[in-house]
Amino acid sequence: MRQRPNSTLCCAGGATPEGPGTGLGRDGTDAGRRPGHDRLTAVTREQERARAKRRYARRQQAAVAAAAEAKRMRQAAIVVGVLLAVIGGFIVIAKQAGHSSTAGSSSPSSSTASNPVASGCTQPPPIPGTEATLTAPSAAEVSAVSGKTVVATITTNCGDIVVDLDGRKAPTAVASFVQLAQLAYWKDAPCPRLTGASASIGVLQCGDPTGTTNGTPGYGFGIENAPSDDLYPRGVIAMARPGNDAKGNGGQFFLVYRDSTIPKDSAGGYTIFGHVTSGMDIVDRIAAGGVVGGGADGAPTFPISTLSVTTTTKD
Repeated sequence: MRQRPNSTLCCAGGATPEGPGTGLGRDGTDAGRRPGHDRLTAVTREQERARAKRRYARRQQAAVAAAAEAKRMRQAAIVVGVLLAVIGGFIVIAKQAGHSSTAGSSSPSSSTASNPVASGCTQPPPIPGTEATLTAPSAAEVSAVSGKTVVATITTNCGDIVVDLDGRKAPTAVASFVQLAQLAYWKDAPCPRLTGASASIGVLQCGDPTGTTNGTPGYGFGIENAPSDDLYPRGVIAMARPGNDAKGNGGQFFLVYRDSTIPKDSAGGYTIFGHVTSGMDIVDRIAAGGVVGGGADGAPTFPISTLSVTTTTKD
C-alpha cells in the first residue's frame, strides 16, 4: 500500500498532493505511469484467469473422482449385502433341512424322548380344539339307517379300526355317527381318555375335537340299547355322555378293550351301537401304554387321534 503524503508539504517540482510521479502531464496525459504498465497488468489478469480456470478444472476433476469413488463404494456395499443375504438364506435352509430330518427320523430314542408313541403309530396331529354347532340327524336320516348295518372305518395315526354299526338296535346313534363322519367332525380329534389296568373298567374314549372330554357337536340325543346287566363286552363301541344326562349323547364314544361292568346312573346305561371287527390290536397297544403319570384314569401315554372316518351302509 502506498503511503499517504504529508499535507503540510508544498507542491514543489510540479508534484501534486497525490504524491510523487502520480500527477497529470502538461498535455493532459497520465505522464506519471511507467512504460508498459498497462500491458503487464493485462497479462497478469490473463494469467490469473488461466490459473483460476486450472484451479476450477482441478476441483471439478476431484469432485468427479470423489463421486465415482462413492459410487463404487455404494456398488460394493450392495454386492456385499446381496452376498450376505444369499449366504444367510442358505444357512437358514440348511438349518431347517437339518431340523426336518431330525424331526422325521424314525430313531426310537429321538421319538421316545419327546412324544412317545405306540408301536406302529406316528406322531398325532395338533388338537383342533374346536366344537361345532350342528343339529341332530333328521327323521329321514335316522330312517335311512334303521334296520341296517353301517360299516365305519376309523383311520387313526396308529392304523384303521373298522366297526360294524347296528342300525337295528341304535338307529339314532348310528345316524348321528354317519352324519358326523360325513361332516369330518372328527378330523384330527384325539382320544383324550383311557382307563388303565388298575381301573375297574377298560375303555378308550374318543371323538372330542377339543381334547377335553367336554366337547359336543352342538346337539344331544337319548339313550338306546343300554345293557340291562351293565355288562360291556370287549370290542363293543358305545356312546359316552355326561353323568345323569339322558339326552347327553353327542359325538363322543368309547371302545371297550376288556370286559367291563359299567354301572348305570340315574339317567340309565350307555348306548351300545356296534362292535369292532378289525383293529382291536391298536386299542390294545394304546391300553398297554397306560395313563400319563401312571394313574387309573386320564390321557393315554401313547397318543392316538382320529384322522378321518368313512362309512358305508349295507342293505
